[in-house]
Amino acid sequence: MTMTWFSPKVEKRSSGIEGRGLFAIAPITKGELVVVKGGHVFDRARRDELAKSLGPAEIQIGDNLFIGPVSADERESSMMHLNHSCAPNLGIRGQIAFHAMRHIKDGEELSFDYATGDDDDWEMECACGTDRCRGLITGRDWRRAELQVRYAGWFSDYLARRVSNIQAGQEQN
Repeated sequence: MTMTWFSPKVEKRSSGIEGRGLFAIAPITKGELVVVKGGHVFDRARRDELAKSLGPAEIQIGDNLFIGPVSADERESSMMHLNHSCAPNLGIRGQIAFHAMRHIKDGEELSFDYATGDDDDWEMECACGTDRCRGLITGRDWRRAELQVRYAGWFSDYLARRVSNIQAGQEQN
């Protein structure tokens, strides 16, 4: 059973960014729905426990909520294989739906900026190779003012609310 939905215009294959990636196999129009993340909803404690055996396989959908697989048998069927890019072509609408931020050509690797979905304590070296590459990516990059402006309208709902609160002076940055 497949847990994550994919547009028929995409396929998974080897990525130059990291491991496997998701690629367009036909042109994708701006705004088009490309991926909907599937899985089970669980809290941070369960996520931390699952990570010991499954590695990173979930996405954050709330301050203390995540969606992803809960067993090794479910892992591949829930994986989106969307790598990070500091110049992404996909953005989040709602909590689990990924749409094209611009027109995407056949053959392009699909990516999103992890800053638009995560509020967590982690960091990684970026391998996107774009002109906008930040070098070091963290789970708190959504707090950066320039990214809040760049990705306005493309944050997951729970982060969009937090960004709005910061901009209204109701939450510290």
